Order: sequence, then C-alpha cells, then structure tokens
Amino acid sequence: MRRSLRTPALLALTLLTLLQGCALTRPEPPSAELKRQAGQMLLVGFRGAEPADESGKPLPILRQVPALNLGGVILFDRDAALGLPGRNVKSPEQVRRLTSALSLAAQDASLLPLFIAVDQEGGRVQRLKSANGFPDSPAAADLCPGDENKADPRPALAAGEATGRMLHQAGFNLNFAPVCDVNVNPDNPVIGKISRSFSADPQRAATCARAFALGLQGQGVLTSAKHFPGHGSSTSDSHLGFTDVSATWTEAELIPFAELIRTGQADMIMTAHVFNDRLDAKHPATLSRPVITGLLRRKLGFDGVVVTDDLQMRAIGSRYGMKEAIGLAVNAGADLLLIGNNLAYDEDIAPKALDALMELVAEGVVPAERIRESVARVAALKAKSLSTRPH
Repeated sequence: MRRSLRTPALLALTLLTLLQGCALTRPEPPSAELKRQAGQMLLVGFRGAEPADESGKPLPILRQVPALNLGGVILFDRDAALGLPGRNVKSPEQVRRLTSALSLAAQDASLLPLFIAVDQEGGRVQRLKSANGFPDSPAAADLCPGDENKADPRPALAAGEATGRMLHQAGFNLNFAPVCDVNVNPDNPVIGKISRSFSADPQRAATCARAFALGLQGQGVLTSAKHFPGHGSSTSDSHLGFTDVSATWTEAELIPFAELIRTGQADMIMTAHVFNDRLDAKHPATLSRPVITGLLRRKLGFDGVVVTDDLQMRAIGSRYGMKEAIGLAVNAGADLLLIGNNLAYDEDIAPKALDALMELVAEGVVPAERIRESVARVAALKAKSLSTRPH
C-alpha cells in the first residue's frame, strides 16, 4: 500500500522526524540520516518525457528520487544543451503520465510529497505551450490594466486561476511564478523586453502579482515570487553572465515582495543572481547572507522557503564551482537548491550535488544545523500543500 500524508498527526510525526536533533549546535560529521534529510534541499531537472524508455528501462530520475530523497524536480519543454524540443513536455497526457510516475516514486521514499515544478509565467515563459496542447497563458505585462492610480487585479487573478487549474490537472504542485520584478528598465533583455513584469509601478506590480498568486493558490498550486531582491532594473541577462544592478536598483523594487510576504501569497521566494554592491560587496544575491538572511528574512520578515534560481546560470556558473556555490547559497540562507540540469546536462548531477553538500558539512563549512533549518522549512511547506490541495 502506498503511504500518504493526510492527517495532522502524521504531519506532526513527519516534522518531528525531520527535525530530530535540531537542538544540537556543536559541529558533527554528516550522518546517513542528515544526508537523507539534505536530499530534500535539492530540486533538479532531468531528461526524458516518458517514465520508461522503449525497452522498459525506467528514467534515472525515478530511481534517484527515492534513493536520494530528493525534494523536487523541474520540467522543461526544451533541452537547452541539445537545442531540441520535447525534453519533458510533449502533450497533456504524456505530462500527466510523467508527473504521476514521479509522485509515486517519491512515495517510496517519504511521507512528504515531491515538489513537481515548472516555469509557467505566461507569454514568453511558459513550458506548457499551446503547440503541445495546453491552453495559452498571457504575459504578465498584459494582465495589469487600470488607471494610473489603481491596478485592476481581475485579469491577473483569472489568469492565475486558469494556470493553476491547468497545472493541477497536469500533476504540478509548484509554479515558479509570479514575477515580482518591477519594469524599471523596459529594455531589460530578460524581464521588461519580453513582457515578464506586471508593471513599471511597484504598487501596481504588487497588486497584480498578488492576484496571480492568489489564483494559483486557489487551485492548490504553490507559488514562488521571483527574482529577489529585484531583476527589473538590470541591463543584462543573468543566464548569460555577471549581472550588476548596483547603479540601477532601488528599494522600491522590494515593494511587490513585501506585499506578497505580508499577505501570505509567497509560498517560496526565488533569489536573483544579480550583484549589488550596496547590499553585498562580494556576492550576488543568491549567494549573499546580507541579502537573504539580512534583507529578506530579518528586514522583510520572511521565514518561508527560499529557493535559488538555477545554479547553472552563467552569472553563478562562470564565477563559482558547483560545490562553492552550494556552500555559499546554503550559508546565505537558501533552503532549496535549484539545478536545472538543462543549460548543461549531467545524469548524476543530483547525487554529485548531495555529495558536495555533505562534504561541506564534513569540512565544517556548512553547519549541520543549517541543513536541519532548511529541511524544516521545506517540510512545513509540503505539509501545507497537502492540506490545501484539491483532490
């Protein structure tokens, strides 16, 4: 019989199991149990559209999910490294087979569900496209009408509901949306120029991002407000290299994030790989303790799950090795490490990343307590998702 988590008692038992030993503060070598828990901090991409190949051999990710106790996976419609379509998405029926197999694999490892994530913002960034049989989703820039004093949230709410319904039916429980970046620079190649921002006005952007998030949550899909502390003023693309917003970023870009935190629509917050020497003179936001622990957690009061943007993006990958980036991100306060495994591909990226994290613990670079803090946040969010998910 498959195990499932359906009662408050089981929720509490799971959380207690994951949190065991949290009172310990002394350095300690990583144990098998700690490594098992740390698997929940990884969210990775993989190749394959069907649960098994033509010979019946299961996808490697279906073995890795239970073996490593992985926290989540992300699906893409296109394989960036190969330049080919159909990586994980070909049709609604196919996607449902794949997500069902992933969910069942996770049940063999944990009482907690697997995060099954996708980037379904709408417009230029939607992995479930009409060409593959899914409903088309409008861009954020087209969802925030109203006069100059007040935004009309209804279109964003309706789009969030429609997107959430589609994702739920396809087997996803996490959408890396809404975009909370303010359209400071309309020529920004990765935000404004491709209509990913709701508005150039911070309060309007906040109103419409919150409405879109409400729509997703109403359909049982978790949200991830992105890209903290704001990517809208950048002049370059962090997918491609170092992105410095020191001269362009202002505190007004925090307003949408603060609003979603205040009202509970930010289930997760995704960091940006942007560098701002006024916030941290050494590291980009994803690897910055002053940004994540200082600004996001202490100043804005967010105690939920912080997820990194893809650690393979060149703003990180061109300057840091994977192990170094993992250590910096975790010590900065990140809870979930996103490795898209798409810009470059390695079938064994998940076990390698987990081994690197455990090496950092053994070397005294990352305290075991940091692992437990993050696992507790991830477990709490997964428990919440089960209690609110439509059946």
